[in-house]
Amino acid sequence: MIKDDLKNYLKAGYPALCVLTQESHRAEQMLTCDDWEFFVWDCNQGIRKAGNNQVLDEIKDPVEAINWLSMYNDTVLIANNLHLFLDIPEVIQAIQNGVTRWKGTGCTLIMISPVIQMSPEIEKYFTVIDLPLPDDHALISLQKELCKSVNVNINKRAARAAKGLTEFEAETAFALSLIKKGYCSTKIISEAKSQMIRKSGLMEFWEPADIKDVGGLNNLKAFISNRSRSYESGNEHLPRLKGIILCGIPGTGKSLASKATASLLGWPLIRLDIGSLKSSLVGDSERRIREATAVIDAFGEVVVWIDEVEKAFAGSKSSGELDAGTTANMFSHFLTWVQESDTCAIIMATANDISKLPPEFIRAGRFDATFFVDLPTTKERIDIIRIMNRKYGSDIPTTYAQKLNGYTGAEIEQLAKDSLYDGIEDAFKALIPLSRVMRDEINTLRDWAKNRARPANTIENEPKDQRKIRQIPKVS
Repeated sequence: MIKDDLKNYLKAGYPALCVLTQESHRAEQMLTCDDWEFFVWDCNQGIRKAGNNQVLDEIKDPVEAINWLSMYNDTVLIANNLHLFLDIPEVIQAIQNGVTRWKGTGCTLIMISPVIQMSPEIEKYFTVIDLPLPDDHALISLQKELCKSVNVNINKRAARAAKGLTEFEAETAFALSLIKKGYCSTKIISEAKSQMIRKSGLMEFWEPADIKDVGGLNNLKAFISNRSRSYESGNEHLPRLKGIILCGIPGTGKSLASKATASLLGWPLIRLDIGSLKSSLVGDSERRIREATAVIDAFGEVVVWIDEVEKAFAGSKSSGELDAGTTANMFSHFLTWVQESDTCAIIMATANDISKLPPEFIRAGRFDATFFVDLPTTKERIDIIRIMNRKYGSDIPTTYAQKLNGYTGAEIEQLAKDSLYDGIEDAFKALIPLSRVMRDEINTLRDWAKNRARPANTIENEPKDQRKIRQIPKVS
């Protein structure tokens, strides 16, 4: 596709093109076409014929290389890393002088660059083209070539998992997988892709939580499991999940459920901390969130966990009074990205008080569903007790589930840990539940969620305390 686009530009006489990519060698292979002579320049080797390592002219100066192109007709010069020299006045002048000649001689200068970095004197001359990363077909072909050399069958799922990697990154990831596992492992590919997150410095790579460690929340689990069918082969026509908002009482397992979603889908997990992207430099915060979302788009199938999102974006409408509109700009980009991006990522956003978020954040079309995570029901408390006993080696009887009515999962976990030191009864007496301390706030949150969010918990009618009425016999 890019070769067809390039041909059209060359036929139309475009004198200067900028191809955005980090893969200079792959660009050289994909850009060459008939009817034009293609040459490659870099500041280390000089000029050589495209597809040939033999140096024709040891011109290492960028100005001389640009002037060299003006001596030929119907010639294309692919200049690697020329953007590093665009702050030199002589280079700028050479491009300006060359453009007027190249239009009449059928020549074109193609600058290979990972970023758009042009001075205003020449930016109007260049047309920017994106070199797409290897698609599924290219990755399968690359994997087939490697597997054939060691007589191993290909793994198409691993090839799809490698989407978002450069050809070099995919090749090395496949090779590492063959060395460590003897086949192309999806897990090894995901570990290789984690380098994208680490090198960006914008997000954190997290270990997914085991779905078995999440007690209850069956409605939420069923919702995610049901929609995971859209990622199976043959179900490409089904709409894919964009994201879920989990709001509710602190300590009820919203973050744990977000992390467990990754294990439910078998995907990697990254944590996006909006607050850490903010910078004191003007425009830097907006740049950082754009870079972060671009990395997520390139990553492919991944669960993006945003914890306590209301703290990151609350008050975004009035942020101009506080931070010159930085939060509002970040918020605007994030909303547009969530709605318009065709990324395979699923966003899991948690909030303790969703009423603090602007209404445009939670409207339909941006997130697929908003779930309210309430205090665990009796059955869910039994599940949580069993999970904590298994996790910490405690011995809380399941009959304690009735006594723990109104306690969050985090509080039951704390009870399990304290019981190992203080005994169950003393630990229980010392633990003050949040539902008692913040009763009014929790009731307000529940009232808000009644008609605005789906219940994540399985609905259960808790037994209510009833006042015993004593009959007084009538005196005749």
